[in-house]
Amino acid sequence: MRVKVFDESHEKDLERAINAFLSSTGSDIIDIKYNVAIAVCGEEQIYCFSALIVYSPKE
Repeated sequence: MRVKVFDESHEKDLERAINAFLSSTGSDIIDIKYNVAIAVCGEEQIYCFSALIVYSPKE
């Protein structure tokens, strides 16, 4: 069993990164955890979109 972590500042970038990973691997996906964090710095909002994929590589 293995894990792959993704972290992007825009949800579309996260989507592209995950889709590229899923297309390139022939692994069995066990679980995907998704999280969004928001921070405020002055008047700026900072977003963090992340996902953790638990998968089993095919031998």
